[in-house]
Amino acid sequence: MADTKASQPSSSGGDQLRNGIIALVAVVLTVLVFFGLRVQSTVPTLGSMAEAAVPLDVALANGKPSLVEFYADWCGSCQAMVPAMAEIEEQYSGDINFVMLNVDNDKWLPEMGTYDVDGIPHFEFFNGNGQSVASTLGEQPQNIMAANLNALIEQSPLPYAEAKGAMSESDRDLTTATLGSSNGQTDPRSHGAQVKS
Repeated sequence: MADTKASQPSSSGGDQLRNGIIALVAVVLTVLVFFGLRVQSTVPTLGSMAEAAVPLDVALANGKPSLVEFYADWCGSCQAMVPAMAEIEEQYSGDINFVMLNVDNDKWLPEMGTYDVDGIPHFEFFNGNGQSVASTLGEQPQNIMAANLNALIEQSPLPYAEAKGAMSESDRDLTTATLGSSNGQTDPRSHGAQVKS
């Protein structure tokens, strides 16, 4: 019997060690999950960038140059540019207004017509007086966007104006019912296709 009692304290000590390790692992996992969720929540999305964007009327009236991006949530090319655009916005936000206009919102139809938006992403560059000076269409490498923005700030001609990159095509039904137009004109969301009468 003496042998049984002598071995019990060491077994209890082993249980305490095991419980301590389990508690330590639980604390470490909790910390990792907490910081993992925080990092995950700071990854930009089209939606978060649109929410943080400067309203168009403010951008065109505040005396700073502006970059207006016409986009859609379903646009693969728009989504592919999110990481680069987030870095660009962080770098240039003190000097340039960043505006995002969703082409699926009929509110922006006049602007889409004015700036000939026939594919997305479509970027329209405005000087500090609110006048359009250039545009680019489709995915643009970060260095191309940066060169254009530097020129915009310096009030110089944009080196890559009218540049075209990969863009998303719409698979929407381009009938008058879905586009809300019965005048036979091309809707900018149609990517150049004619509206059916």
